[in-house]
Amino acid sequence: MFKKLVKYFLVIASLIVFLYVNNNWLTVSNHIVESSQIPASFDGYRIVQVSDLHDATFGENQQRLVNKIQQEKPDMIVITGDIIDSNRYDLQNSLDLIDQIVELADVYYVTGNHEVATNDVDRIKEQLTARGVHVLSNETLTIERDGETISLTGIEDPLMGDVSTDMLAASNVPSDAFTLLLAHRPEDFQAYVDAGIDVTFSGHAHGGQFRIPFVGGLVAPGQGYFPKFTAGIYEQDQSKLIVSRGLGNSIIPIRLFNLPEIVVVTLKSN
Repeated sequence: MFKKLVKYFLVIASLIVFLYVNNNWLTVSNHIVESSQIPASFDGYRIVQVSDLHDATFGENQQRLVNKIQQEKPDMIVITGDIIDSNRYDLQNSLDLIDQIVELADVYYVTGNHEVATNDVDRIKEQLTARGVHVLSNETLTIERDGETISLTGIEDPLMGDVSTDMLAASNVPSDAFTLLLAHRPEDFQAYVDAGIDVTFSGHAHGGQFRIPFVGGLVAPGQGYFPKFTAGIYEQDQSKLIVSRGLGNSIIPIRLFNLPEIVVVTLKSN
């Protein structure tokens, strides 16, 4: 009997450790984007993407996450929505992260569906802006380095609808520059392709929540079961889509074979 109890205890303890690792072990995914449109001064430019924090905590005052981002020596940090969770809304938990990473590089942010769902999105934007975050609301900025430029567009999450080419057109995306887009939803990739975007950063899919080895993600909002866009880099025509697996969880409280990640994209001029 005692041996059985010990066996059950070890099984339960192993399961707890396994689940803890799956939901708390921070990883870094690296991608290289090469293009002749990338100006020479942006060769080697490093963009760190943070997505779908959902009020998760990585160390006291988010220190483990801050350290991970700092180690990547970012030239730019982009946040692609859902830094909070509308089901357990704790804005200060996210601001603990923001207060520190604005010291590392310029930070750019777009809303996700959870910010919009709180009905407190204006205050969220105000708090981020007050800390020096560039909040992009269907608009385009020019990013300059050593006299050369690229374009950065950010669009708001439509919550109950789809991203349209009209929304992107209203954001004044230029046709004669290398273009980056921050857009929470990867399932609208075709709209980004149609708008001529070079590289889109998205999240929202949570990596498919449960990742099945050699198959991919199991389920994602907006895509259903066995979703197409869950993690990594996708290409169509001249356009690339980079999807972060994100950091936290929402309705489904655990991840399996789907470690939290930050994404690092290095631009290469060729």
